[in-house]
Amino acid sequence: QDTPAFKPAHILYYLGGLIAIGAMSLFMNVGWEQFGGSGLFCISLCYMAAAIGGVEWMLARRLVLPAGLLAALAVVLVPLAVYGLQHMLGYWAEGRHPAYRDFHQYIDWRWIFMELATLAAGAVALWRYRLPFTVMPVAVTLWYMSMDIVPMLLGGDTYSFFSHEGKIISTVFGLAMTLVALWIDLRTRSAKDYAFWLYLWGVLAFWGGLSSMDSGSEFGKLVYCLINVLMIGIGAALSRRVFAVFGGLGIAGYLGHLSYSVFRDSLLFPVALTAIGIGVIAAGIFWQRREAAIGASLRGVLPEPLRLLVERRAA
Repeated sequence: QDTPAFKPAHILYYLGGLIAIGAMSLFMNVGWEQFGGSGLFCISLCYMAAAIGGVEWMLARRLVLPAGLLAALAVVLVPLAVYGLQHMLGYWAEGRHPAYRDFHQYIDWRWIFMELATLAAGAVALWRYRLPFTVMPVAVTLWYMSMDIVPMLLGGDTYSFFSHEGKIISTVFGLAMTLVALWIDLRTRSAKDYAFWLYLWGVLAFWGGLSSMDSGSEFGKLVYCLINVLMIGIGAALSRRVFAVFGGLGIAGYLGHLSYSVFRDSLLFPVALTAIGIGVIAAGIFWQRREAAIGASLRGVLPEPLRLLVERRAA
């Protein structure tokens, strides 16, 4: 019952938890600004105290999944508390007074302190409770930070995610987050999945930045397609569907480019593409019949920690 599954009780857990988390983050309206900095700070502290009390109460009754959702809610409240505290201390200059909901809509280097505090709170919550869902707000905050840190590094107040620098930094940051998730996977022997959310947001940042780049040549687009093929292979090896999902989207995008740009007037392109699809299916049949032998030979060339991880995932 502690493992997330598509069960009615678990669906209700996550639906309720995500509604509560969204209410105090994405769906926070400007009406709350009337409480002022001190009001927002005190309200967020009360919410956090109630959430932490709920976590302790549920863990005492072995309700692990809802406890993890409430722990994540407590972490999500940290940016609101820091935002209120910043207003109390006069951090935001006159005439540049953003609403809290702007934190989830606009890129700005001044959100960094809110993000650092959230990361620290997430680390404490994860250390205290060992609940995997607590990693979710940490992963999202890292994704936000990958965008907000660009103005700090390059100068200026704001920047567009779709600028050249933004795409590069998003790609590099996403790759780094994915490697951290892999490191956690290699080090973890627990049945709890602490790396899932880091994989999700890391791959999203990496793939999003990579896909938004303009390669400038057909060779560059081919390399992009091969990277997506590699992502599907990594997803199969590690049993991480997020790699396969985004890799499949990338390949579909590349094939769409070929269809609408390179071979738009070709009669043979759909036929050739069909033949390739049938060939891939045939390769799948071949793999299934010889999966044990192929898998053993491929795992033999991997470093031992990675080989053990792949074998554990396969089991």
